[in-house]
Amino acid sequence: VSTSVTNSSITLRWGASGGTVSGYRVYEGSTRRAEVSGTSATISGLGACTTHAYTVKAYNAAGESAGRDATATTSGCTPNDPSKMPGAPYLYMGWGNPPNPGAVMDATGIKSFTMAFILSSGGCTPAWDGQRPLTGGADQQAINTVKSKGGSVQISFGGWSGNKLGPNCSSPQAFAGAVQQVINAVGPAVVDFDIENTDEFENYTVQDRILNGLKIVKQNNPNIKIVVTFGTNPSGPNSHGVRLINQARALGVPIDNFTIMPFDFGSSNIYQDTVNASEGLKNALKNAYGWSDAQAYAHMGISGMNGVSDQQELTTPGTWTQIRDWARSKGLTRLAYWSVNRDRPCPGGGVTSNCSGIAQTEWEFTRTTAGF
Repeated sequence: VSTSVTNSSITLRWGASGGTVSGYRVYEGSTRRAEVSGTSATISGLGACTTHAYTVKAYNAAGESAGRDATATTSGCTPNDPSKMPGAPYLYMGWGNPPNPGAVMDATGIKSFTMAFILSSGGCTPAWDGQRPLTGGADQQAINTVKSKGGSVQISFGGWSGNKLGPNCSSPQAFAGAVQQVINAVGPAVVDFDIENTDEFENYTVQDRILNGLKIVKQNNPNIKIVVTFGTNPSGPNSHGVRLINQARALGVPIDNFTIMPFDFGSSNIYQDTVNASEGLKNALKNAYGWSDAQAYAHMGISGMNGVSDQQELTTPGTWTQIRDWARSKGLTRLAYWSVNRDRPCPGGGVTSNCSGIAQTEWEFTRTTAGF
């Protein structure tokens, strides 16, 4: 069951049950809140910032099915954490039949996107995908649309593949200069550095160049949040991730958020492994910075992969809702996933760029992420 919320209502959506179904009943405890023939229901008249637990049951002449559960909190809470970023799934304008972000915003309530990826177009010169200009193209058009509707963007540098700025820029100053070009062109709220693979994550010369460059970026742009995103083991960051965290501390790099990517890591239970990996990240941050649990969680993020991953791991809409709710309950400050392009149904479709490989409603993962 996936959920979306307003100040006074919670909308539930679920997959159809098999067999003969007359309709569905939604219960809060033993109280029936709705009875519908379709696969969604909106419960209205709720207080702002109140949490509700629901059970959805199919019924027919023979009785009711086992229940499916969902918990959601209405919006309107007083923000108590200025470091929290709105949910911002990755959107890639050079791949996977990119949707119009304005239409996705209208359909889901999402307010922010992480725009991927800034690479090198040769040397230390930044470009979208290493080939599209920073301004005047599809990427800028998408960003203008998001901002015109009151939204914000995170800009992601790097990723798994491609010709990246980290190895190509000769110094921290040059790297910071390339990042500044992007900031000046695009005006992001957040810059996200996806430090991956052997050329950046496992190359400590490049790790240090990026980290020292980020110190300069933050000095020159104190109001822009800085995120580093990297892979993980099911138990937490591997040696390269722990090194990145410890080195950020040693160099005094003011990183606002450390985001792990808990997928493509041999998982058979994505929810549990995501929680375990996040707890491992928390412990690594506590060890490096001397933080409390709450301080560590407030510097943490999760970036998942919707549907079927490259390693055939499965993240269903229900699982993603669980992950979102766990992240929210612990006070994490970033939630993203790869990717909006894939947030469309194609059951049995495998791992592809423009759909999730599973049964879902269109933009279901984005709608859930908006509830972060």
